[in-house]
This record gives sequence, structure tokens and C-alpha cells, in this order.
Amino acid sequence: MYHSDYFLYRGAKTSQISFPLGGIGSGSIGLAGNGRLIDWEIFNRPNKGSVNGFSHFAIRAEQEDPSGENKVIAARILHGDLQPPYQGELTGTKTRTFGWGPKREYLTGLPHFADMDFRGEYPLAELTFHDDNFPGQVIQRAFNPLIPTNDQDSSIPAAFFEFSITNPTDTTLTYTLVGVLGNPLPANNLHTVTQHAWGHALHLSSDGLAPNVPAYGDLTLATDAGLADDVTVSYQHYWFRGAWFDNLEVYWHDLMTPGPFKNRTYTPQEAQSGNNGLLAVHLPVKPGETRQVRFVISWSFPNCDNYWKAPPPSRADIPWLWRNYYATVWADSMASAAYALGEWERLDQATQLFHDTLFASDLPPVALDAISANISILKSPTVLRLQDGTFYGWEGCSPDAGCCEGSCTHVWNYAQALPFLFPALERSMREADYEQNLRDDGGMPFRLQLPIGIGQWDFRPCADGQFGGVMKSYRDWKICGDNEWLRQLWPAIKASLEFAWSPHNIDQWDPEKTGVLWGRQHHTLDMELFGPNSWLTSMYLGALKAAAEMARALGESECAAEYEAIFSRGKAWADEHLFNGEYYYQRIDLNDRTIVESFSNDQVLQGGSTLNAYWTAEHGEIKYQIGEGSSIDQVLGQWHATLYGLGEILDPAQVRQANAAIYKYNYIPRMGDVYNPCRIYCLNDEGGLVICAWPEGAQKPVIPAPYSQETMNGFEYAAAIHMILTGMVDEGMTCVEAVRRRYDGERRNPWNEFECGSNYARSMASYALLNAYSGFEFDMTQGMIGFNPLRAEDGFFRCFWSLDSGWGEFVLTPDMVKIYVHYGTLSLRTLRLPFLAGRKVGGVNVEGSRIAFSQSAGVVTPATPVLLTPHERLYVTL
Repeated sequence: MYHSDYFLYRGAKTSQISFPLGGIGSGSIGLAGNGRLIDWEIFNRPNKGSVNGFSHFAIRAEQEDPSGENKVIAARILHGDLQPPYQGELTGTKTRTFGWGPKREYLTGLPHFADMDFRGEYPLAELTFHDDNFPGQVIQRAFNPLIPTNDQDSSIPAAFFEFSITNPTDTTLTYTLVGVLGNPLPANNLHTVTQHAWGHALHLSSDGLAPNVPAYGDLTLATDAGLADDVTVSYQHYWFRGAWFDNLEVYWHDLMTPGPFKNRTYTPQEAQSGNNGLLAVHLPVKPGETRQVRFVISWSFPNCDNYWKAPPPSRADIPWLWRNYYATVWADSMASAAYALGEWERLDQATQLFHDTLFASDLPPVALDAISANISILKSPTVLRLQDGTFYGWEGCSPDAGCCEGSCTHVWNYAQALPFLFPALERSMREADYEQNLRDDGGMPFRLQLPIGIGQWDFRPCADGQFGGVMKSYRDWKICGDNEWLRQLWPAIKASLEFAWSPHNIDQWDPEKTGVLWGRQHHTLDMELFGPNSWLTSMYLGALKAAAEMARALGESECAAEYEAIFSRGKAWADEHLFNGEYYYQRIDLNDRTIVESFSNDQVLQGGSTLNAYWTAEHGEIKYQIGEGSSIDQVLGQWHATLYGLGEILDPAQVRQANAAIYKYNYIPRMGDVYNPCRIYCLNDEGGLVICAWPEGAQKPVIPAPYSQETMNGFEYAAAIHMILTGMVDEGMTCVEAVRRRYDGERRNPWNEFECGSNYARSMASYALLNAYSGFEFDMTQGMIGFNPLRAEDGFFRCFWSLDSGWGEFVLTPDMVKIYVHYGTLSLRTLRLPFLAGRKVGGVNVEGSRIAFSQSAGVVTPATPVLLTPHERLYVTL
């Protein structure tokens, strides 16, 4: 159901675009909607709104005149028009801020293309430039490799650019593609240009930084052009240095001068700081011919530090500096540039294959948009990779710092892109939490502290994060099928579950092993609920069921039986006592002060003491509760359970009723019509799902749970996908459409869904749309995958899938099922196809070789395990 125009942005719809180009945990450069290079977030922290000197690309066209001399016909900066507003920025030096117009670094005053199209299908961006007065057609393609399961090649600290130039005239023209790169480092700037077997490189560094400081690093602009006989490369180590506007004056003069650029050098002392350098590729293009030029911008800032906290005096033994993962693979930016250009074909082809497979999936365009756009979060400064490759995430990004540290368990619970696309990285999060972040009593602070080894955060565990970790461990085990991995983590997983009834749990979650959470429960809305509620109890039930299955697989049958018994008690109680006939809710007497008084006065985010934080004497009520409200997350545990193959957590009929109530009460078609004292993520004519709603007749707390009246993308995706999973497809997609309408390129950036900061991790819940539409099942411990398409129009359906050992495509036609592995391998012992129940399978073959199999309803089992590779595909004839 792919529609190419859906992903095309023009005019005002490009104004907010910043398309991140960078590797996983390596930072990124933003490609603006008009082609500018912005948001230089390559320094191990966010850097929103930034530029890097006059970094840009440009093109000129030359023609030989009758005398045999070349003449410049035209030159353009490879930008489109800058979209309004034009007053200037609110930050900057006195005469380069608001009231002085756009930044000079935007190059808005230099001739550029009259119009352009921006096609964004993450991980690929394609810019098409239009100008009737320029004798050439230019298309720019930009990306960073994104190859599921290949986390090293998906972590290259570089932005890849390919320019296609077509000559529409009747005479040969010489085009020059110019790449300009600014040096952001302090004095003295050092610029070198070198030629290699793989191409030419401009390397930027500084002699003013020691190798062991956080700011130390270097950048490279490189091209593989110049290897063909008729292509030449010229360069300038430095732009002209002067005062006023001298640098741009001289640059434009040089650009409009035919032939190679004349080099310019300075001594380090003369260069000082704030310099730019350039590489220029000169190539003849015949009439009607198209030729390509490639550039790479790479960077290396190898030293990370905990800039957001001071080191505790008691831990002076812990180095406060650690190396970036990518610095252990590529020694500097020159090395990563050489790798990028040397491996371009392979990296490009694998990335293109992923793109093509994902976007060929038969999902509504808005679903593909939500899935693909939020994968970009993995390439944003929300993500770091520690020296050993461990994945670490902020919740999101403030303009110049990470926002909310520690791979926050209750936020990253929702994110589903990483565990399927890069399962090894997701498992590294489990390992870090269970090996470094679990207390001796089984409680887990929900923010992992850096550097690793510094100790644990001194705050209470959160219920949703703690139990979500157990379910995620189950999911990750099923994705990889590695029993030994699970066995190593199992004692910690087990302890984290049993913390629910531990006598050391001062919040008294479930001391009597009832399967219901009774005590004080911290959660992702940043405060605590008191007493039984379906939201957090469903997470507990999911953890109990997952732990029971893991225990049984590891031979701990008594332990499994105990967890199953607690689960059964809790499920029965929750279904009977936490469902009001229409939806699930929280049971609490809001006027009972003793509920709050029964807990110790410690560790509250706001309010000083527990009583002050939660009791309002004026209203005689407990604050920050949900009570009889309809919570967007009231059946969240069931969402997780369904996606991971855990089965029933709560009564299915009641769950569907609850989802219907969420749509009925929490979905607001026009937010401008309702009251919202919280953060404004949705406004005016925009619609969305609010965190909590109180139907007429329900008691609403005077001061309800924080954020109740606002919308937040990740919560909305989870609820919408759960609607889809329970048959409410149209309602769920209405909610998805409402979210993505807010990120249309004009209102907000399509590749930056924000919540508590930019590039917010929770939005990666959207990946589960793929699993919901395809009915994807997996259990690599049994060699099983399965598909049960939600809608197969005229018997046709296809979709992307990914697991630990490889990824590929499922294709359904009226007479055949095909399983393709496009990358890696798949060891298959069982294929579950529930839609085949009642139909007889005609045969199973692998690349023409018929294999023996058995069929039981919708389950097809080859007589012997089948190893599928990109060259061996499985076909089931119907």
C-alpha cells in the first residue's frame, strides 16, 4: 500500500525538517528541508539549531566558448528557498540574533535553486533541485547505513551523500561539485588534504586539544571521485580569512572562476579558529548523460564524559571519561571515511534493500511513516554506545544536553524498534541493567548511572520499569533463542520479579503474593499510584507469566509453578475487581489520608515528604491518582504480552471493551476544544489520545496524575496498536493518523517526535504496527516464526520481518506463501500460518527442492529443520 507521494515534502512542508544522518550512538548531522546541514550533534551530546561554519554543497556549470576557454554559465548553492520566519534566531551574538535576519551560515543570500522536493523515506532522503535557469538537473541522495542485525556498519560516524547530475543541454558541460566543511574546533585549526587509492580527503583537526579531553576530535570531508581519467579534484585547505564578509565574498569569487580552485594555506598560528575548507570535483557530462559524485562527512570525537553530573568524591577511583564504541572500530574520522567510501556499494545496497523491503510492506502509508520515521531515533543523540558496544539511551534530548538519563526502564519499555532490528543491542541493555543496576534486595533503580561502575541511583524502583524488564527479557530470549544468555541473567531476573513480595520492598507492592499490586507504585508519569490498578498490575501479571515460562525452560519447575499460581490469583482478582463493566481502573478511596501516611516520608520527586507531596488538606484528597478514570495504559501489560507471544493476561473480552473505552473517552478529535494545563504537544485542530479521561459520572481527582490531560506519542502508539490487535483497526489507525498529522514537516519535524525532549525513545512503540498488521509470531527457542495478516487484499500481502539471525520478507499470494531471507539466516523448524486453518497445503519446497512436511491446522512443520539464506527461500503452495 506504498504511495510515494505520501513521503514527498514541498514548500512550507519542508520548513521544520531535520533528517538525521549518522550512526547508532555516533551522533548525527541534520539535513534540513531545503538542503542545509544543521543540527551538528556529533560531539557526544545534543546540539539543536546548530550550524558548523559554512558547511554546505554547491554546484557550478562551465561551457567551453568558441575561443576554447571555459566560461562559468551558472553556480548554485545546493539549497532551496529558506522557509519563514526570517526575523533571525533568539540566540547568538548581539548582531547575529533576533532582528538581524537569518544566519549568514544559512547561505540564504547566495544564489540557490528556485525550488526543490524533499523525499524522506527513512533511512533514505532524496532531494530534487529545480531551477529553469540552471543548465543541469541535480538529485541529492543522503543516508547513513541502516542494516538490521549489523550494528557495526549501522554505527559509522558519517553522513553519506551522492549527487546525480544530468546534462539536459545539447553540448558537453563541465560541472563542479563543491563540498565545504567547517572546523568547529578551537585554535589552532589544522587542515590537510591527502590523496589515497580510495579518493581524496580534507582532514580538519586542532593542535589546541589534548587527546584525553572530551572536546578532542577531528572531521573529514572525503570523495572517491578523481579515480576516473576525466575527473579531477581541486581543493582549498582554507577559505580566505578576513573581516566583515570577506570569506563569502572571496568564496563566491572563487566559485565563479572557471577551472580548478586555487589552493590557499595558512600556518597554524595564522589559521587560528573558525575556518572552512573545501574539496571540488570537476567532471564533464555529455548531453543527456547522468554522472554521480559521492561525498562523505565523517567525524571522530572519541571521548565521552558524564557532563550532566559531578563525580562523587567517594568514587574518585572511577574514570569520568570513557571511549565511544565507534572509536574502538575506527581510529579517527579519516579511517571511517576510508571505510565508508571503500565499502560504499555494499553498505548502500544493504541499506537500500532494507528500505525497499520495509516500504513494500502492505501497511497503510501512515503506518509505514510512523514506523520508519521513528527508527531515526536510533541515529539521534538520544543514543550512545559505550566502549564495549553496550547500548545506552536518554529518554530524549534537550537542545544541548540529554534529557532524563539512564536508559530509563519505564520509557524504553515501549520502544519496539531496537529489539527486532538490532536484537544484540537490545540484549546489551538487559545485561547492563541486570549486571550493574540491580540492588542486592532485587530492586532496580530505573536509571542506569554512567560511567559503568559508578554505582546505582539512590531512588526507588518503578513498578512498570521493573516488571517490563522481565517481559523484555522474555521477548529478547524468544527473538534470539539463546538459552545460555537467559541462564546467565536468570538469577537477576528472578530476583527482580520476587522483589514484588520481598520484605525489603518498602513500597509493599505485593507482600502476600496475591498477584495484585497494592502498595506504593512509582511509574512513568513520574509520581506514585497507591493501591490496586490495572495498568501496573497488568505489567506485574505479564512479568509473572513470562518468568514462569523462563523458569520452566531452565528446569526450575517449582519456581514456575509458584509464579503461575500467583499469576492465576492476580488475574482472577483483577478481572473481577478492577473492571467496572466498561474499562479497567484504579481502586482507591481518594479521601483516605491513612493510605499516604502508611508509607515512609522519603524519596519523592516533588513535595518534600510523602504526606506533603500526596495529600491536599484543602480538598481532603490524595493527589496524583487516576481513580475512576480511563487510563491510556490501563491494559498495557496485555499489549506487551500479545506482542511477545505470552497470551492472555487479562480477560480478552474485557480488554477489547477497555480499548473501546480508551477510544471513546481518551481520543480527542480537536484538542483546542478541551482543557489541558500540562505540556502542549497537541493543540488547536490537532487530535490525539490523552493520558487519562474521566467519563461523566466518574470521580475525577481534583489534582490527578501528572500529564493526564496531555497527549504523548509513544503512549498513543501503544494504545492504538493494541486497538488494532483487538480488531479495532479503523479506530487504531485514526489515532496513528492523528499523531503523524502533527509531524507534517510544517507544524513539526517528521523525524523528531518529542515528549520530554526531542527524538523521544517512547515513540519507537510505533514499530509494533508492523507486527500487528502482519500477525507476526516468533520463538527462536523452537525455531518458529509465524504470520497471520490482518488484511490481505484479494489474497495478497507482504511485509518485512526481522529477528536476531537475519531479516527478510513474508509474501502471501492466493496460491502460495513465500518466506524470504534477505540478510543473514533463519533456522526454521515450525511455520505458523493461522489463516491456513481449514486449508490443505499442497507442498513445501526450498528453491525448487521439495521437502517432507506435516500440517496441523495452520501449523506447517518441515520433517527436518530448514536453514534459509538469501539464496534459499521457502515456498508453501496452497
